[in-house]
Amino acid sequence: MPALSHVDGRVRRSFLLVIVNLLVFVVLAEVAAVVLYFAETGAFYYTYRPAHRPIPETAEGQISADGLHPYFGPIHRPGVRDVSNNVGFTSPYDVPFTKSTPDDFIVGIFGGSVGEWFCQLGVERMVERLSRHPFFDGRRIVPLCFSHEGYKQPQQALVLAYFLTIGQTFDLVVNIDGFNEVALATFGHERGWDISMPSPPHLQPLIDLAAASTLTPEKLESLARIDRYKRRLNTVAGALRTMPLASAGVAMDHYYRWTRGRYLAELARFAALPPTPGAASVIEVTPPVQPRDRERLYEDIAAAWTNASLLMHDLLAARSVPYLHVLQPNQYFGPRRFSAEEARVAINDSSPFRPPVEQGYPVLRRASARLEATGQFFDATRLFDEEPAAVYMDDCCHYTELGNQLLADAIAARVLAGDGPWRTPRVR
Repeated sequence: MPALSHVDGRVRRSFLLVIVNLLVFVVLAEVAAVVLYFAETGAFYYTYRPAHRPIPETAEGQISADGLHPYFGPIHRPGVRDVSNNVGFTSPYDVPFTKSTPDDFIVGIFGGSVGEWFCQLGVERMVERLSRHPFFDGRRIVPLCFSHEGYKQPQQALVLAYFLTIGQTFDLVVNIDGFNEVALATFGHERGWDISMPSPPHLQPLIDLAAASTLTPEKLESLARIDRYKRRLNTVAGALRTMPLASAGVAMDHYYRWTRGRYLAELARFAALPPTPGAASVIEVTPPVQPRDRERLYEDIAAAWTNASLLMHDLLAARSVPYLHVLQPNQYFGPRRFSAEEARVAINDSSPFRPPVEQGYPVLRRASARLEATGQFFDATRLFDEEPAAVYMDDCCHYTELGNQLLADAIAARVLAGDGPWRTPRVR
């Protein structure tokens, strides 16, 4: 019996030692995760976590949440996304929006997915910064989002022209673009589309849905992979919303971003796959309107980008509406130094987006001299150069909450430094 008691005591001590070591491991892992999360986002895990939105069509058992707008191209179907308005843009406000009082100040945000994310993660900060100016004392700033993933010029100009024709008024318009113009126009050029056509990764799936004869075995396999990635993203997004532990949450967030990078890459791969030879579709995509080698490709992209922005400027100037065009930062252009942790998320040497940015952004910057002459252009490509914390959330182009807030601060400062009614003393 004494020997048995001695054995039991050793078992209990071993069990307690395992429990203590496990608790120490959990505590250390939790502390390390909190520190890592703060270094990456500038936020405390337990008080702030990014809201990863579920991909609605997958969550609801549908193939696509998008439809083809007769003027804009791909757009969210109203009501499918819980944050979509009556037209399909990610916004709490239906449009056209009518002012409730003359003091309402309407800001339109145009662009692609970076603009759409800015509407969710940066626009409140921009509004708060603008509200500090005496001109906005007693005014309600109403941000209206007209950004949509994949949009590239001339879509922003077409969206603006359309809403102006149906009575939408603006007091300020901000257009955030550049990446989609060089990356997505390049994808279109490589598959035989004119550079003015909408994004192939967003338009081609809808073309294939409209005409099943355009699907090939390779496209079916790619669509299956895209669907699997979307399901994984939804599963992780759902788990993150209720995960109380920073150690598990940070690991899951990194997996979410890795999976999202694979998802975006597969979208680009799908868009590059050719249809069945001779397949017909009711949707006509304009082929190149003139031959282009690689050098001329980016010159023409930059010219179209510049012309579309000047058109937006002219439409708004005729209505005395200030306009700010922002050339968005991208991780594949510029001298910014990345931490090892951010580089694992943001830098992908095999990314299909990297070559178009490296080759196209210098051309955009050269062409932007025409835009700078208007006094309403902001080259933000160097905005993140001195920021040590993580500002990119994937290996494509999108920003963390910190990145969006830095962009919001810069936009508000540039708006107030430019011409506008805030330069004139307010008369009551």
